[in-house]
Amino acid sequence: MIDIFPFSGFPVAVFGLGRTGLSAALALTKSGAEVWAWDDNFEVRELAEEQGISLVNLYKCDWKELTTLVLSPGIPHNLPKPHPIVALAKKANVEVINDIELLGRVQRMSSVIGITGTNGKSTTTALIGHILQVSGREAEVGGNLGPPVLELESLGEGGTYVIEMSSFQLELNLSITFDIAVLLNISAEHLERHGGLEGYIEAKKRIFHRQTKPRTAIIGVDDEFTQEIFSQLSNVDDQLVIPVSGYNEVENGICVVGGVLIDNTDSKSVPICDLREIPSLPGSHNWQNAAAAYAVCKTAGVEPHAIMACLQSYPGLVHRQEVFEIVDDVIFVNDSKATNSQAAARALACYKHIYWIVGGRPKDSSLSVCEPFFRHVEHAYLVGEASSIFEKELNGKINYTLAGNIETAIRRALVDIDRSRVKKPIILLSPACASFDQFNNFEERGDFFKKIVETLPGHHMDPFEEPGLIPLALFERDLMV
Repeated sequence: MIDIFPFSGFPVAVFGLGRTGLSAALALTKSGAEVWAWDDNFEVRELAEEQGISLVNLYKCDWKELTTLVLSPGIPHNLPKPHPIVALAKKANVEVINDIELLGRVQRMSSVIGITGTNGKSTTTALIGHILQVSGREAEVGGNLGPPVLELESLGEGGTYVIEMSSFQLELNLSITFDIAVLLNISAEHLERHGGLEGYIEAKKRIFHRQTKPRTAIIGVDDEFTQEIFSQLSNVDDQLVIPVSGYNEVENGICVVGGVLIDNTDSKSVPICDLREIPSLPGSHNWQNAAAAYAVCKTAGVEPHAIMACLQSYPGLVHRQEVFEIVDDVIFVNDSKATNSQAAARALACYKHIYWIVGGRPKDSSLSVCEPFFRHVEHAYLVGEASSIFEKELNGKINYTLAGNIETAIRRALVDIDRSRVKKPIILLSPACASFDQFNNFEERGDFFKKIVETLPGHHMDPFEEPGLIPLALFERDLMV
């Protein structure tokens, strides 16, 4: 756990005692700070107190004694309106920061790599961490993905923190400057928390805050918003700027053309590897992730041949196009992390003969970005609160069933597959929605999907442990479009 030594002997407030807030409170307590912790949920407060965290009612405390409020990322600090605790802090001129800002203040000798984007940031973060660690670098991975950053090991000089950054987290970083900052893509998300798309874009751009050469900005240029940001930063010329693309050739950058990763950064085009041979990175969106990870690790000093070897050994992330089971030739793919329609569209683009489980609590009311890939869908199974909304949109476009829940969807899909006799059918959970109508989070939803599949009768095969039955690299290439 990170030592937050500047706060030793001083009072500091922590509001929100979920996993991130609790880790901040524990780290500050172990660092000798006088922690004033609070959460609106009584049960959460009790659990924190059991772990030795001091509770102080922040609604009634004397804010004049405080200089800092450490805020959990899910709590609004500005829009649509500040939480009352945040309002009290601001009124008293108390700084409002997060745990990642604390890390940046005490680990100044370490390198810090930040990754953000609407989609793909978890895969890219994990992939960068995998490459650095396997190639022999001392690296810790956390933030919005994995453990909160204050639970990571203290690295010091020569170490590298690889941190996934949400838009919420970026807004609460005051001083941290990323040695390498990655922006993958931008599409509409969390607009109520940022006052609209413009505010969301500004939050994402904070990943490049205070960067000067030789610090590096790596930017995906496969959408109009990031293209504009790339042009802006290139024209200002404060930091090094490297473009990456998942499907178009780019000058002086890293790109993927026809599935082949190409390095164009040294005034010549150098093929690195064929990403179609890597089953854990299917589709052009994952190819952009791989291009970004390659750009980061080469910038960090890892040799291209080592990056190539590490890409080939990357195991993938759970809940992100996770091919986890084959039952009587039916392939099951868990993409529970696809909590918006853009992410679901990326999964639909990757496979043929899809039996699609979609729905939950909608973040947007349209599946329009998925429509170009409806031709890949044999049948859709609508679940959760979004069922009535998606039914109207899908009517007349693809076959669908109102399944209600994931278990019913799986069993109806198996009946439909048996009747159709389609070769290599895919049952894909890619909900295009949040999970909160029926589950606590997308991880719980994905685990439930996998648990139901494990109970199915028939012959089960782990596609990774039994490659002799179906060579997965070839199997994935055949499935990909």
